[in-house]
Amino acid sequence: MGIGNIGVGGIVLIVILALLLFGPSKLPELGRAFGRTLSEFKSATRTLISPPEDDGEEEQTYKKKASGEPPAVSGSKK
Repeated sequence: MGIGNIGVGGIVLIVILALLLFGPSKLPELGRAFGRTLSEFKSATRTLISPPEDDGEEEQTYKKKASGEPPAVSGSKK
């Protein structure tokens, strides 16, 4: 019996336990934190599988995010 076999009843039980432990006001914050963590994990896993090409584009994107500028849209302008 693996984690993939939780089922609807198990998920409902987990949600009820989370509500009892953290309360309804804390759950959205925990969900966002879990989502960010999962997203970072996925991107790190993708990077390990196929490292990005070093063309400096990633560095420019990081600088724009740090300065608060919106990222440039790729593609040709008409």
